[in-house]
Amino acid sequence: MRVAVYPGSFDPITLGHLDIIQRGAHTFDKLIVAVATNEDKNPIFSVEERKEMISKVVGSIPNVEIDSFNGLTIDYVNSKGSNVILRGIRTVSDFEYEFQMALTNRTMAPDIETVFVMTSDKYSFLSSRLIKETVKLGGDVSPFVPPGIQQRLVQKLRK
Repeated sequence: MRVAVYPGSFDPITLGHLDIIQRGAHTFDKLIVAVATNEDKNPIFSVEERKEMISKVVGSIPNVEIDSFNGLTIDYVNSKGSNVILRGIRTVSDFEYEFQMALTNRTMAPDIETVFVMTSDKYSFLSSRLIKETVKLGGDVSPFVPPGIQQRLVQKLRK
């Protein structure tokens, strides 16, 4: 069984993330969407809130599991019996960062491979940061996030 881990902050989940999840679920027998506990990014949603939102969005995909982790991604991947990290690439700047991370991971855990998936053109400009900023300024982000996510963002950011 080929198991891949798609780690990220998912604060919030976007249609770009969903695109990678759907494609990863099609490519691997099992895909674990792993919400990273990274307080340095100052998330607006708790880990549990992010897991719950992702679960609602991907609930109909039978081979996708939602989980969370703290610490090194490679340690988490090993703990799940996987040897594949799935990562989405939007831009050249994403590639530079992800390439550096993949090489670091390979040095520390040579048995783990990082698989890069190019995002679909229509999502190449999306970022959670941009979406949060747009909501704060009163903009409509419904074309960029799964149904129900905009309302959650408005509740958190427009108090």
